[in-house]
Amino acid sequence: MNKWVKAGLIAALAGMTLVYGGCGGNSAGSSKTSGKKQVAVVQIMQHGSLDAANQGMIDGLKDKGYGPDKVEVDQQNAQGDQSNLKSITARFKSNKPDIIFGISTPATQAVANEIKDIPIVGCAITDFETAKLVKSNQKPETNVTGVNDRGPVEKQVDMGKVFLPNAKTMGLLYCSSEVNSEIQANQAKKHAASIGLTVVEKTVSSVNDIQQVAESMVGQVDFIYVPTDNVLASSIPTLVKVTDPAKIPVLVGADSMARDGALASLSVDFYKSGVQAGHMAAQILDGKIKPEETPVEDPEVYEVIINKKNAEILGIKIPDEYKNATMVD
Repeated sequence: MNKWVKAGLIAALAGMTLVYGGCGGNSAGSSKTSGKKQVAVVQIMQHGSLDAANQGMIDGLKDKGYGPDKVEVDQQNAQGDQSNLKSITARFKSNKPDIIFGISTPATQAVANEIKDIPIVGCAITDFETAKLVKSNQKPETNVTGVNDRGPVEKQVDMGKVFLPNAKTMGLLYCSSEVNSEIQANQAKKHAASIGLTVVEKTVSSVNDIQQVAESMVGQVDFIYVPTDNVLASSIPTLVKVTDPAKIPVLVGADSMARDGALASLSVDFYKSGVQAGHMAAQILDGKIKPEETPVEDPEVYEVIINKKNAEILGIKIPDEYKNATMVD
């Protein structure tokens, strides 16, 4: 099955409880007599990158022998609501699953802050150490490990100069409450300065701010860079409704953001990173490794994604440097 079809299946189920072996009111931890391992999953919100990571984690478990016949999965989506995260965390704490998957920094922080006696494997997290999920990425010394989504920020910023060699000013747009976004933003600012770009930095606190903030950047910037950011990733169509008429290219950190309408991304493959995290989880369930002793892993695959339709809207020719990139409409 194509990975984006798989991600679509997860999107359709987001916010509902999915249990291997049947749907309904069951939850991970409530069927200890079934003999199956109980896996709990918490995702901060629904968007393509997180959905792909979610499906990848489940497929990674299955690769290692933990399919529907061996595992019951409790899928929970917080829909971007902190109060929902608290309720989901309480649910997991009560049900005591064998392992927890945390998808995104806020989701993993929520469960890790309250649950210390259950292994947690995180994915779609930029820096586990900065997020205080581990004592160090090389030696966590907590019940958390996983796969980071740290993309090549410097090369992502460079894409703006490849598409627009004469660009002088870069817009930087991200959510002020996301630790992972702030880390990437600081990297981006430092690199932009090193290649002679002036930076116009703007932040949003919610999806409701995006249109107004984007409008404030029109006429000030040659292109906009958006790091891997959950709030922005969920609202790329809102952003490009402003930037496309103004002919401002948007370069992004996540592949799903390019698929949703931004010009291009040099991105982690979130599905494959999810599979990587699923393999780690299987080793934990097998008793072969322990989170506290297992280094956080870097993603194994990066990919250039270019939205051909957006390039046409902007009147931008795709550079020869990216002739072998994955093209999407």
